Amino acid sequence: MHNLKTELFFKPRMVNGRMVASDGPIKTFPLRCIKDSPPYLHDGRLLTLEDTVEFFNLVQELKLTEKEKKDLVNFMRAL
Repeated sequence: MHNLKTELFFKPRMVNGRMVASDGPIKTFPLRCIKDSPPYLHDGRLLTLEDTVEFFNLVQELKLTEKEKKDLVNFMRAL
């Protein structure tokens, strides 16, 4: 389980008169054949591997360079 800081994107809402809480840590799935399985993220909001890398670069504050992001995408496509 990894904390992907999803609370940054969680909008609290009422369901059946109760406030819904964020789910917390998310199970991380294997990367095998990841290029063949878009969209990405649990709710399908990321359409490409490039979007996915940029999302986590921002959320986790990784400060990846453009070359590092490109290299990471190319690595995932090779899996």
